[in-house]
Amino acid sequence: MTIRTLIVDDEPLARQGLKVRLAAHPDLELVGEAGSAKEALQAMAALKPDLVFLDIQMPGMTGIELIESLVDKDLELPLVVFVTAYDDYAVKAFELHALDYLLKPIDEERLGACLERIGSQLEQRDQARREARMLKALAELAGVSMDEVQQRLSRGEAVTGDYASQLAIRDGSEVSLVAVADIDWVDAAGDYMCIHAKGITHIMRKTMKELEAMLDPRRFVRIHRSAIVNRERIGQLINLASADYLVRLKSGDELRVGRSYREKVKQLLL
Repeated sequence: MTIRTLIVDDEPLARQGLKVRLAAHPDLELVGEAGSAKEALQAMAALKPDLVFLDIQMPGMTGIELIESLVDKDLELPLVVFVTAYDDYAVKAFELHALDYLLKPIDEERLGACLERIGSQLEQRDQARREARMLKALAELAGVSMDEVQQRLSRGEAVTGDYASQLAIRDGSEVSLVAVADIDWVDAAGDYMCIHAKGITHIMRKTMKELEAMLDPRRFVRIHRSAIVNRERIGQLINLASADYLVRLKSGDELRVGRSYREKVKQLLL
């Protein structure tokens, strides 16, 4: 990951010294520098840095005031590391969610510890952005608020329509969207559903009854107490010698039809 970095300090020698220190870290790409808060605002708007090393005591506007002005405007902030000769502003800096607060002259070990945290913080930020974009898209599709989408996802419910067009499958902090049209079949493993789609098996925490209610019965048929099949994927219905039936999918997978489901399956498929 390349971390786009901006240095803001009214002292040219301080900027140069920090540039030399940061050059030893190949993950950091210095995209610009600024000598005042005004220049910093312009640079942040134009360059969109991921990380800003920001001096506090600068003429015209302090680094603290600069960040406060961005917070007041509800603008998205880069990660901020305050770099200063004064320790008086530490509490205020962390109230503004600064990543770190480094005292001049900067200790090399202290700088190294700071840089180690930056990568993980950016990964968390990027993950949060991806989830926000997904929630926004789902909300627009369903015509509901993002809060409602989050509530439906937390309950494992379909996000859009009476029948689901896609399933939201949560795995830890990530949510995968599986198009219902891509599902071949579903089988149960206790309170977990194994969703087989395009050769991949996704695990979803839900009962068979709950999942069946989400799927359009014109497209999906339950053939067993623990199996639902996409009708478009069925290649053959095989009558076994024991009077049982077997569904053979176009993929070659074979699924047994439960005895209590035989008549319904025959009516739908024969």
